[in-house]
Amino acid sequence: MQVQFYLPAVLDAAATANSAGSAELLLACQLCAAMYRQNLKVFVYCTNQQDAEQVDEVLWQFDAQSFVPHNLVGEGPARGAPVEISWLPPKNNRQVLINLTSTVPAFVNRFSQIIEFVPQAESDKDIARQKYKHYRQLGVTPQTVQAS
Repeated sequence: MQVQFYLPAVLDAAATANSAGSAELLLACQLCAAMYRQNLKVFVYCTNQQDAEQVDEVLWQFDAQSFVPHNLVGEGPARGAPVEISWLPPKNNRQVLINLTSTVPAFVNRFSQIIEFVPQAESDKDIARQKYKHYRQLGVTPQTVQAS
């Protein structure tokens, strides 16, 4: 299992407002596009249905050349689109987990690659530290990646 913690680039307030989401959300969607181009199946795990719908909306806003076939859980083809977004545990096998929740999911061992995020707010960084410790306890040494 490979785990990467992404440090999102700082976006100015206008860019964030125009993009309908946080730096973390935008980075997660960009990573979905990159993984899709690599023919990887991605599961985006969200805290709740509202967050999942927000990821869905941001992906729909990509231009035609950057379109990412995706669906919310329960929609689309039976085996799911290349990128599946849910607040429920996955039913289909996927290679990549993009975790947008504040905990390490119990089903994490089903994925060969896991993407986590370090929040920009200093007050939220402890969440990432706890997740990092959890992965270390699983015998995994996470990598830290600076997003550009």
